[in-house]
Amino acid sequence: MDSRIDRRRFVGIAGGGVVAAAGGAALVRRSRRGGGRPVPDGPNLIVIMLDTLRYDYVGANGNSWIRTPNMDALARESIRFTRAFPEAMPTVPARRSLITSRRVYPWRDWAPTRNLPNTPGWTGLAEHEETWLKLLHGKGYWTGYVTDNPFLGFSEEWAALRRGVDYFKKIGGQVGALRPASSVSMATARRWLPRDMASGNYLKGMRQHLANIGEGRDERKQCAARVFSYALEALDEARRAQRPFALVVDSFDPHEPWVPVKKYRDLYGASDYDGHEPARVRYRPSEYLTEQELDRLPRLYAAAVTQTDAWLGHFLSRFYDSGLADDTAIVLLSDHGMVLGDRGWTGKPALELHPELIQVPFMLRGPGAPRGGTTSRHFASPHDVGPTLMALAGYEPPASARMDGSDLSPLLRGSRPREERPFWFGGYANHWYYRDDRWAMIADGNNSGRELFDLRRDPGETTTIGADNLDVMERIYARVLRRTGLDSLPYFGRDDDA
Repeated sequence: MDSRIDRRRFVGIAGGGVVAAAGGAALVRRSRRGGGRPVPDGPNLIVIMLDTLRYDYVGANGNSWIRTPNMDALARESIRFTRAFPEAMPTVPARRSLITSRRVYPWRDWAPTRNLPNTPGWTGLAEHEETWLKLLHGKGYWTGYVTDNPFLGFSEEWAALRRGVDYFKKIGGQVGALRPASSVSMATARRWLPRDMASGNYLKGMRQHLANIGEGRDERKQCAARVFSYALEALDEARRAQRPFALVVDSFDPHEPWVPVKKYRDLYGASDYDGHEPARVRYRPSEYLTEQELDRLPRLYAAAVTQTDAWLGHFLSRFYDSGLADDTAIVLLSDHGMVLGDRGWTGKPALELHPELIQVPFMLRGPGAPRGGTTSRHFASPHDVGPTLMALAGYEPPASARMDGSDLSPLLRGSRPREERPFWFGGYANHWYYRDDRWAMIADGNNSGRELFDLRRDPGETTTIGADNLDVMERIYARVLRRTGLDSLPYFGRDDDA
């Protein structure tokens, strides 16, 4: 039986309204020379980064009520990692990890960077820094990046990324003013914020965001719709190049604000809901939300996830129609999750480094979909993407690139990655986490505020037992220090209030 994906298995919940992109024949490999270089014979490579997507809000990961038919279809052709934890968070640190293929945490020499948040780990990309996109470009690959990420797309500190690929499309909407904020009434803007947040800069920002996306009435104006539609244009550019391509599609959705159109909201709650929509949240205990808002929050987030999945489906359906599937590897992942009232918190509080925040979807689909529908417990992280894709393309990163991510491609052959990972650790601002088969630990960089959880007896991480297991926490801390080569982990003082 042919198990390959066809167009009918995508789009799913999305229905009509796809933004048209120029048609064209599938990319055809030619044994010719272009620009004085031979055309490489490796596969095409696609990376899809979705911001703020929780592992447990993907149907393929065991969620029976979320609707993500397109990610689920991709999972059936992929190896799905059940223990993917970014080693550095949030947005920009995770993307440095993805793009440079190097560990970013610990923040050994971090200093505040102009035009970026004053939070440990947030830095730019220097012109001299190697990336796997640059290396593949040097081997003859066409390289492209499509994103509405406010930092990678628009910050001068990330201009080196934009100059380092053949095609870069930056998409406004998450930042900037596509339409006047005055086109949205204050009453409308207030309705999209919790009562506690419906004033000041929150109200000003929500009003502009609503103006940028047409008040959430036409899904073609949503940010994810625009990102994946422009990604189709990038595919057309790749076809015209007539050589293998490496394309990153980096969608800021389903990052907040969450303003999915009504048909997606209606999937997860009463269609006559007339309360405040918690489209933004504070990064703090959830007591500021009303009971109604707290109940609505995971439903609204779920609607935003399903809307993002629908536009991913539009992109993938065109991709599969193009005939590229048997000669293309795909990675889908996220940078971190989101706390939606879990454990009495909301947002991305850096001290709550539990799975809701730190576990992410990670799928690896090889050309022709070998071992599709299987899972791996190997600890995976964004900095593994580059070495994995380069290996599939037939190249090993040079030592000068200092890429210390793991090549995951042996899993596609039924083998194991060369690097054994009996434990994993990472950081977010002034906090760090540790995980292995038995223990989960969370602590501040100065090794205070420690919490320890026994995953065998307490898989939900509900009760810290650190006070009774000081020796275990000391062994864990020493193990992490040995791996980093440091005498202590970095600590820069109190986290900024987000």
